[in-house]
Amino acid sequence: MRVESRCGVAAENGVKKLNSFDSDIKIFAGSSGIPFAKKMCKYLGNSPGDSEVITFSDGNIFLRIKETVRNKDVYVVQPVGMNPNNEFVEILFWMDALKRASANSVTALMPYFSYAKGDKKDEPRVSIRARVCAESIELAGADRIVVMDLHSPQVQGFFKKPVDHLMSLPIMCEYVKGLDIMDNIVVVSPDAGYAKTARKYADYLHVPVAIGDKERYGHDEQAHILTVIGDVEGKNCMIVDDFTVSGGTLVDIAEALKRNGAKRIIACLSHVIVRDKGVKAIEESPIEMLIGTDSVQNPYITKGKKFVTVSVAPLFAEAVLRIHEKESVSPLFSKVPKKVVEEI
Repeated sequence: MRVESRCGVAAENGVKKLNSFDSDIKIFAGSSGIPFAKKMCKYLGNSPGDSEVITFSDGNIFLRIKETVRNKDVYVVQPVGMNPNNEFVEILFWMDALKRASANSVTALMPYFSYAKGDKKDEPRVSIRARVCAESIELAGADRIVVMDLHSPQVQGFFKKPVDHLMSLPIMCEYVKGLDIMDNIVVVSPDAGYAKTARKYADYLHVPVAIGDKERYGHDEQAHILTVIGDVEGKNCMIVDDFTVSGGTLVDIAEALKRNGAKRIIACLSHVIVRDKGVKAIEESPIEMLIGTDSVQNPYITKGKKFVTVSVAPLFAEAVLRIHEKESVSPLFSKVPKKVVEEI
């Protein structure tokens, strides 16, 4: 039997605090969201709610909220990524437990929602998994959902409740601006499907964009880069994508860029969910640095020397602050406050 407990963390001097309405708001951490929630609370000057999650020897999950949440606005941090099935089921139990405990509102904070990939019925007799998950979360009691960089943004339409879709783009770009690779840089999309987002990166940095021509033949998580559309000869390249499982697409596009005369190559991923094999492939590739967020806690990347993690927890904390104070969240989609950037 495995037991995971949550406890508070102290606020630091100079950080904006929630003291003015701390009695009405609570942030709880699911089993996969403990480090993320602590970073959010550090930014806000709050402490995580007291709770525990128990995984019994037969695999059943039990959770207990160890303090009152009656009439409070509650936020639950739980990425759905490295262990998606258990993490998703746990979210449902959190929603149900908090609603039964008479919380005023319950918001699910999912920095990564892996089932967003299942957004359509593109072949016979398959489930639209993202829609099933969205409906289940709402039926369990969620009043609002906050996510980041959905693989398919249209998944927002599967929810009937409000959805705030944050973007890691400003955080990533501000970090890259501080590197010595900005001279003569080009943003590269691995395929046409991500080209629209890649152009947003390029617009933010005021640089050109190139696109990889990719083809996927099945569900084996392997794709093949056929060619590169755009001028990359003699230029530094910044590959952008939302996630990778095997690292295959990133390695393929990096090798294609090298064949086309690119100089230095870095990559930026919203969600880093690679395992051992993917880490090894990236370490042996022409990519000199892979910048990712902490949307999931990935133990595998600690073995790699090329992986750099920037935190988006302050971005989510700022969203929570605005939601609670009934302010607009939309400015965070394209530009983040200076204090968030300072936390990178």
